[in-house]
Amino acid sequence: MIGAGIILLNSKNEILLLLRDNKPDIPFPNMWDIPGGKIENNESPEEAVRREIEEEMEIDDLGKIKLFNIFTSENITDYVFWKKINLMPEKIKLQEGQKIKYFSREQIKDIKLAFNYNEVLDDFFNHLKNNE
Repeated sequence: MIGAGIILLNSKNEILLLLRDNKPDIPFPNMWDIPGGKIENNESPEEAVRREIEEEMEIDDLGKIKLFNIFTSENITDYVFWKKINLMPEKIKLQEGQKIKYFSREQIKDIKLAFNYNEVLDDFFNHLKNNE
């Protein structure tokens, strides 16, 4: 599977996570995740992440986003983008997932994330710290 996700970082360096639906037929039900999904047809990874954000949260203009890294494991290649943006979770019309919320690095350490994103977000926070 090839996927694309996005790390949405607010001005407090908190990351917006989405609580996945609690359906037994989806991977990692009822777990926190970064927004994103599978790349479909002939989409580029960036087109896929923009489509997923529009489908999941009805946000149709993210503006410029940056590729953070490409992660590969046994059965998945994941393009992870990022953007600094202050969204108001309570005003987002969520179309997929149970809820969204910003989390600090410390809070994320205490949560087991879907798709092994704990390691990805740890890498991301280290990248931020080293590039300030």
